[in-house]
Amino acid sequence: MKPTTLVLATMCVLATARGVPAQTSDAEVKQDNTAAEKPAAQSKRLKIQVTGGEKNVPVADASVYLKYEEARVLRKDKKYALNVKTNREGNAHIPDVPLGKVLIQIVAPGWKTFGQYYEITDPTATISIHLDRPPKWY
Repeated sequence: MKPTTLVLATMCVLATARGVPAQTSDAEVKQDNTAAEKPAAQSKRLKIQVTGGEKNVPVADASVYLKYEEARVLRKDKKYALNVKTNREGNAHIPDVPLGKVLIQIVAPGWKTFGQYYEITDPTATISIHLDRPPKWY
């Protein structure tokens, strides 16, 4: 055999041994793409609902701060802070919340500042926070 035909024959044997994939139909490709998109669409978001006053009215445009630490072995713990605003219904959505102890602070004009530690066990939970009016200064 010539060296070129030997090389071609070896390549053919290796290609068939590796299992060259067969052609796929468009329907199979679409099914694979939709399966890959589903986990990305189901993002885990924590919902914080902020109300205030005696009538429990939603507090719009309140700043919601979420602070937490990531534990490290060799260095100091790394601190993170997220800042979001509430919408007209008084809801704030925080994506990809870490599980564990977090500090949630709420700052809104005309309301008392709120801050409390929470233990997050379910990243899709809803946390309801009630704000009070500040005392009157005469």
